[in-house]
Amino acid sequence: MTFYVENEVGAEFDFDIEEVARTVSLEVLKEEGCKHEVEISLTITDDEGIREMNREFRGIDKPTDVLSFPNVSYDEPGDFSVIDSEQRVDLYNPDTDCIMFGDIVINEKRVREQAEEYGHSLKREFAFLVAHSMLHLCGYDHMEEDEAAVMEKKQSEVLNKLGITRD
Repeated sequence: MTFYVENEVGAEFDFDIEEVARTVSLEVLKEEGCKHEVEISLTITDDEGIREMNREFRGIDKPTDVLSFPNVSYDEPGDFSVIDSEQRVDLYNPDTDCIMFGDIVINEKRVREQAEEYGHSLKREFAFLVAHSMLHLCGYDHMEEDEAAVMEKKQSEVLNKLGITRD
């Protein structure tokens, strides 16, 4: 996996941002059965940065905690066979020999606020947002109640396997 991190706001946490993001991302890909080498971009920004992106790409003029920009168009969530189809040419980066999987944008302020609100560590909140976003990059959504339940279960399983709990 090729992983790019752009820390636009110089966010500092008591954990290594790239290490945690990479570990969580790899676990999601493993659990989902993705056999492809992928390239993922992670940007850490602030309320204004994520608000601009949310407005531009989703038409919602307010900040949020995380945005996900998948490059793969799935027929079914987690069905990576579409990567082997005609999409592969559009997704393949010859410089990295990877599939350009997608982009994750995390709002530093929301990581801090939500960790406090939910009573768990910054690392747990950050890891949760990465897991959540990675599932979006794998084609999952949470617009319907049953979809949300699937995502919540998968997020919990990944974080529990990694020992990143709410304690």
